[in-house]
Amino acid sequence: MSTVELTPGRNVLGGPLRACSYDPITGYFRDGCCRTRRDDTGLHVVCVKVTADFLAFSMKIGNDLSTPRPEWRFPGLKPGQRWCLCASRWLEAWKAGVAPPVSLEGTHERALDVIPLDVLQAFAIQPVKPDQG
Repeated sequence: MSTVELTPGRNVLGGPLRACSYDPITGYFRDGCCRTRRDDTGLHVVCVKVTADFLAFSMKIGNDLSTPRPEWRFPGLKPGQRWCLCASRWLEAWKAGVAPPVSLEGTHERALDVIPLDVLQAFAIQPVKPDQG
């Protein structure tokens, strides 16, 4: 039995953690969810919808998220795709004025260790209501 256990799947709103993306497949475990465990030092827990401004910012600071890296099972991201982002990187982007929108339902509660809930809520992707087909 492994001594490194997964953190339970609760989102920042206290509900069950929802999938972030299966296309591209995201998450620290590449299972579509922003789950984490103790050895995830980057804390890949913020489900975002990446923007061109964010991707440019990330590349500028040395983290190229646009170029495919098959050896890491990383397809390269395009604006509009969802991805599990490191909490500290999201916060850094927020401070730089280029934070991407956040899926609160897909963002793991551990993000609150780094980012205040009200800040995340200000960048929330609004869910589509059933009557807004």
